[in-house]
Amino acid sequence: MMQGPRLFLVVVAACLIKEASGFPNGKVSVACGDMKPQHGHASSSKSAPYNITVDQTTFSPGDQITVTLQVVPTTEGAAFKGFLIEARDVENLDGPAVGSFSLLNPSESQLLQCGDTQGSAVSHTSKSKKTDIQAMWKAPENPPLGVQFMATVVQKYKVYWVKLPGPVVSLNGATVVPPPKSTTTATTALTTPSVWNKPFSSEGCGRRKSCLRDPEGCDPERDPLCFFLSFTPEEHTVLFELSGPSSGYMSFALSQDKWMGDDDAYLCVRDGDRVDINAAYLPGRTEPEFATQNVLSDMSWRLADGVIQCRFRREIHLPVHNRSRFSLDQSFFLFVAHGRSADGVVHRHDRQPLISTYQTVITGPPKDLAGSRSPLLMKFHGVFMLVAWMTTVTTGVIIARYFKMDWPGTTLLGQSVWFQVHRALMILTVLLTSVGFMLPFIYRGGWSKRAGSHPYLGCTVMALSVIQPIMALVRPAQDSSRRNIFNWAHWGTGTTVQILAVAAIFLGIQQQALLLPVPWSTGILAGCVVWGILIDLLLEFHNRGVIQTTVTVSEDKESILSTHLDKERQRKVSLFRKIVLAVFLVGNFGFLSGLINTIASM
Repeated sequence: MMQGPRLFLVVVAACLIKEASGFPNGKVSVACGDMKPQHGHASSSKSAPYNITVDQTTFSPGDQITVTLQVVPTTEGAAFKGFLIEARDVENLDGPAVGSFSLLNPSESQLLQCGDTQGSAVSHTSKSKKTDIQAMWKAPENPPLGVQFMATVVQKYKVYWVKLPGPVVSLNGATVVPPPKSTTTATTALTTPSVWNKPFSSEGCGRRKSCLRDPEGCDPERDPLCFFLSFTPEEHTVLFELSGPSSGYMSFALSQDKWMGDDDAYLCVRDGDRVDINAAYLPGRTEPEFATQNVLSDMSWRLADGVIQCRFRREIHLPVHNRSRFSLDQSFFLFVAHGRSADGVVHRHDRQPLISTYQTVITGPPKDLAGSRSPLLMKFHGVFMLVAWMTTVTTGVIIARYFKMDWPGTTLLGQSVWFQVHRALMILTVLLTSVGFMLPFIYRGGWSKRAGSHPYLGCTVMALSVIQPIMALVRPAQDSSRRNIFNWAHWGTGTTVQILAVAAIFLGIQQQALLLPVPWSTGILAGCVVWGILIDLLLEFHNRGVIQTTVTVSEDKESILSTHLDKERQRKVSLFRKIVLAVFLVGNFGFLSGLINTIASM
């Protein structure tokens, strides 16, 4: 247990991973050399609707030239979101940036340091739409004979142009041979996916092809809510089919473990009324890095009723330089995920990915695979917390509050029976809470930054759960003047931690790692809480005499049989409380069994 704090610090540090989605803030120094925006797509092969102009064509050392990047006047709807402007030696266009810039539009542009020179490039500050931008370039003290201005312009995430050539300006008195004109084209010939006309089917799953489905056994041909992945080895290739309800994208990944990172992924991303199919690499819990080389063939897609479907083939073995692509004759865990997208940018998946239970060889015999969206550790986390805060703690409180007068004269290990039962239940609560508390950190590898207030409530519950037994250990004696202070503090802390724990559980059942169906699960959980409150009220009313369970006799008989009647009243009161406790436990078991069975089936 001494490793707990150390584990907590390690996993928090491990979770501080930088997320990226292009460079909307313009901090693109990493692209200074090749001027590529690293969006994972090839640059557009269409003619760029932008041009670069300067206010003079010659310069001397220290001179300043105004550089303008603007939309071609005759072009409509070509506003750009991002840009990168540099000046290069006309005799070495692949060399470092030359000279330095100063800003003329500081609200829309910023200076970057490319190489050793501060301000040697200009980029955007946000992804707001722009039609023109200006900057002032200053020639260095030892300039080359000629300089050409170049720009990379991003219209939207998947539409951009790299190193658009601008004017050449010459050093006064120098003769410069202008560089040959070049066009910006994609470096890889891309295959355009075709439209697939019929829905996919689960026919042949386990016989001709391997399938992973959620819900288990569903058929995408009949069920639009079916998440479906199939793969069929065919000589030297494998045919993949992917289907599921999504407004943005469907994806699957091949992984050597059940953790996101270092995975071979494939995405079918909706872009308007078509679907783009791409291979990608997942380095960690970050945006996918789309492949720059096309490794897929026979690509096709279908959009219908909110369902994205795509199919493609991939070679079993790829050249050695495709290190991010796994060979398909190995065994992997399969991940299936979906989520939103905008302008080709994929966002975090909407739900916890569907993960196959076991590794499978992609080229192996056909199998009907089982999977789950909730990791086993998170399932145990949910079950432990439910049992602790819906059963053991509630039962322990009822025992302490209403059963002190039962089992008179009977002791257990030197203490009253009610106290020993109460203490055992509370110790069990703390143990279940402690183990359940550690499981998410072990699974996540650290603090979850996307879980909202749930982990903060959980930490508070854990702290108060430890404080309660410590308070009980140092409680003053029964006849002490401070006993009343302890009683109120013990009651207040216990009531507070119960309320916070219930709130944390309601938030927890909607977390991605344990996403129970709504509103059914919320209703069952609310019923469990209300059931406990009703039982507590019933016992409280009975304790205060609002509900009577005494024996009714005449006044004369009562005076004669007073001792016997006192015992009879106490017996009936005790029996009533025990019956109510039994009814509570039966009802509580019914509520929790429904929730736990749902968790187990996730």
